[in-house]
Amino acid sequence: MKNRTLIAQAALVLFAVSRAWGAPGSAVLTGTVSDPTGKPVVNAKVDLQDASGASISTSSTDTTGHFSIGGMAPGTYAVVVTAPGFASGSSLASTQSDAPAAVSVQLQKSDTLDVQVNAKRLNEARNGLLPETGSSVYRFTQADINTMPAGENTPLNQVLLQAPGVTNDSFGQLHVRGEHANLQYRINGIIIPEPISGFGQSLDTRIIDQLNLLTGALPAQYGYRTAGIVDIRTKSGDAGNGGAIDVFGGSHQTIKTSADVFGSEGPFSYYLSGSLGVNNLGIENPTASTNAIHDHTRQGDAFGYLSYLINPLTRVSLLFGTTSNQFEIPNTPGLPTNFTLNGNSIFDSSQLNETQSELNSFAAIALQGTNGGALDYQVALFTRYTRTKFNPDPVGDLLFNGVASEDFHSNSANGAQVDTTWRLNDRHTMRAGLFFQQEHAVFDNSVNVFAVDESGNQLSDVPFNIPDNSSKTGYLYSLYAQDEWKVTDRLTLNYGLRYDRMDEYSTASQLSPRIGLVYTLTPTTTVHAGYARYFTPPPFELVSGSTISKFNGTTNQSPSGQNDPVQPERSHYFDLGITQKVGSAVTLGLDAYYKKSTDLLDEGQFGSALIFTPFNYQYGKTYGVEFTANYKQDNVSAWLNLAYSRAQGKQINSAQFNFDPDELAYIASHWVYLDHDQRVTASFGAAYDFHQTTFTFDGLVGSGLRSGFANTDRLPVYAQVNLGVIQHFNEPLLGKVDARLLVVNAFNRVYQLRDGSGIGVGAPQYGPHFAVYAGVTRYF
Repeated sequence: MKNRTLIAQAALVLFAVSRAWGAPGSAVLTGTVSDPTGKPVVNAKVDLQDASGASISTSSTDTTGHFSIGGMAPGTYAVVVTAPGFASGSSLASTQSDAPAAVSVQLQKSDTLDVQVNAKRLNEARNGLLPETGSSVYRFTQADINTMPAGENTPLNQVLLQAPGVTNDSFGQLHVRGEHANLQYRINGIIIPEPISGFGQSLDTRIIDQLNLLTGALPAQYGYRTAGIVDIRTKSGDAGNGGAIDVFGGSHQTIKTSADVFGSEGPFSYYLSGSLGVNNLGIENPTASTNAIHDHTRQGDAFGYLSYLINPLTRVSLLFGTTSNQFEIPNTPGLPTNFTLNGNSIFDSSQLNETQSELNSFAAIALQGTNGGALDYQVALFTRYTRTKFNPDPVGDLLFNGVASEDFHSNSANGAQVDTTWRLNDRHTMRAGLFFQQEHAVFDNSVNVFAVDESGNQLSDVPFNIPDNSSKTGYLYSLYAQDEWKVTDRLTLNYGLRYDRMDEYSTASQLSPRIGLVYTLTPTTTVHAGYARYFTPPPFELVSGSTISKFNGTTNQSPSGQNDPVQPERSHYFDLGITQKVGSAVTLGLDAYYKKSTDLLDEGQFGSALIFTPFNYQYGKTYGVEFTANYKQDNVSAWLNLAYSRAQGKQINSAQFNFDPDELAYIASHWVYLDHDQRVTASFGAAYDFHQTTFTFDGLVGSGLRSGFANTDRLPVYAQVNLGVIQHFNEPLLGKVDARLLVVNAFNRVYQLRDGSGIGVGAPQYGPHFAVYAGVTRYF
């Protein structure tokens, strides 16, 4: 607006005529104000200014967009018009005493800069709803992701593997600080209910503008899933118009095409993305061979984020996404059959044809705003539908396992989330909110089995079917309140309370205190510490209401008849850490944690379908220490994470029917390592920019996950290094293009993630072999 006023003033200096031809107050100015489509702009402010920029008179437009100003001396004036949602406009007008002057001003919708300013204000307000005091935070920017060897084609779980304390597992699983799953995903501050676990990733890395992983003693705002908060801030169209098209492919007949587009039109902005890909390594290979047998996958996803600025302090947004994946279950050749079907006992295990399909869809609408000072808020309604269908080989599964089960699991979730921030004064920032979620789970299983005697010997080679169907509706409720208190300029204390209640297969609740602090010892040294009481319900979408007695006397009979209900985990969590800056280029961090649990939650893959089942250890303890180092100077960046962790449990006290009696008895009297316990985990990487070329690499080292009877053994140490080179082009005819080459497991160190043994481990899996991929991204 100031620039337009200066232009008008300059024009008046050059073109103005004398103001003194007629008597003062004898001239009249009329006019209209419209938008680019010709529609009238109502209640626009009209300011009449003289050559010095002084305001002579003001008016506003009526319902037809007209205005009228009288009582000024004849002369030349600047007419400056402003209206909410529009860029300011101006025009010159010369008035005379003998006839009214008329002008017409057209206002453009708020330009990109206006949208950016308002959107940035609201983004900062939304981010202010998410405190981090006392917890450990690891951040990834969009630039960090683009610098990875695979760039935005890096699966989300592999991005998170570059954070400290994150352990890799088969089927795309992650374990943060010695816990099984227990991750909460948030998009733009909105909790996205977790899908039924499977093989594919339900969120595409491409949508990320910034990713924060919060761990440790979390503030009261965070509940239910607390091993890690995956806080995603998506790309948007607030910064202007553009997009990209990407083609990526290589080994294992991999081909993936992706695209995204973003932009804004006045107060409306949008971001849309999608990808579709196929390859022949959808699930980890169960053998050490280079190419898996029967492992084709088709995967596709789409995401959208739309926002509309109702006014500079309020916006409504809609986000939605869907992921659809189909997998062949890879085979191991040379396995012997264990049963006879209709007189036949011969089957080539390499020809098994098991498949699994997965669908996850979600959407949320949010009203978010600020009063520009003390109050920020976000009110969101969300929904999610997820389903998984396992299709057995109807002949082969009976011959090998004695069971061929067609399993369909679905879950729908709907809920509301409210978060508010009130800045009471310079010292106290109050936050409060609530959360409600209803879930409905459906389990439809059609199980073909053989009859057996008391010793488990097959009585008949003719199978029969047992339907095993159930459904359940469950509810989650929570409230929280907390105060972020700046005790001094160097010490910030965040304390609060959280109340959680679940009404699912069991009913339970808990009031949980939280406290965390951040203390700046020196300008380069920061200490944080925290305590959190946690309440973690079992994943409702995985808890089945199956009646195990249905299968007594069959090849699907459980090893144990005991089936106590899965309970929520309750725990005390302590965290202490320090961050040290060394010069301007190096940041070092050290963090230690300890967690003591009752009814510790874990998950295992016990059935024929590759879907996980939760269970409890009556007692649990997890502790560890993490070291991080980051270097960034000019065109060089590097990072290193090193973590030591121990996770143990004792006495399984729910879902006991999944375990052999000998293993149950051993765990009842011994502390055992959890199957996902990995003593030492390291991740590292670096990038170097040389003119228009970026050289990059990253790697993982692990001491091996647990294996053997009751997890008393572990797998060997493994390592994997990935290399990448990215060439950046920006030519007049070509435009902005990135071309990349990626080598996975560059030293081809073949290693096992799982060997098929251990608590709740159903099959062996190997890490990836040496593979080469290439990609091209065209920006527009």
